[in-house]
Amino acid sequence: MAKVLILYYSSWGHVMKMAEAVAEGARSAGADVTIKRVKELVPQEVAESSGYLLDQPYPEADPSELADYDAVIVGTPTRFGVMCSQMKNFWDQTGALWANGALVGKVGAVFASTGTQHGGQETTITSTQVLLLHQGFVIVGLPYAFQGLTKMDEITGGSPYGASTLSAADGSRMPSENELDGARYQGRHVATIAAKLAA
Repeated sequence: MAKVLILYYSSWGHVMKMAEAVAEGARSAGADVTIKRVKELVPQEVAESSGYLLDQPYPEADPSELADYDAVIVGTPTRFGVMCSQMKNFWDQTGALWANGALVGKVGAVFASTGTQHGGQETTITSTQVLLLHQGFVIVGLPYAFQGLTKMDEITGGSPYGASTLSAADGSRMPSENELDGARYQGRHVATIAAKLAA
């Protein structure tokens, strides 16, 4: 059984909702799944005045625990086309893991959220994959075997690089069923590959 960590950051709950769908997919493949979030860096009063979802049920992750998992699936909103600062801050604390090669050979994957259709979903995912490659992860995306990638009858996130969702600029749009299905597929796909590599 593969041990899978879903590591996410979510200001308003969009990425958290996707993380839960990724977890559902990974569990359907028999994985032992843990969902954790990275530390909030925004001051409490700013988060409150901005309407952040502050009662998220998942505990904060510690960078040192990454080595305990067979796979890490990273979920991040986009900030100007790349991962958010909260997620970057977390990974900036993994220097010791890098120096020791502690994450080499583990499976890594990424999913994301943007406010608009062309807000940097693919650049956020692929630039995060670059970080994972520096740590030695084996990268897994969202293959076109997931038929939802070819949908043309609705606005939808998702690419061969990873699952994604569109939140709308004001955060009013939650993940669609197609986007959640993509997240489930990616979770199942990662868990299946991690189990094979761990065998």
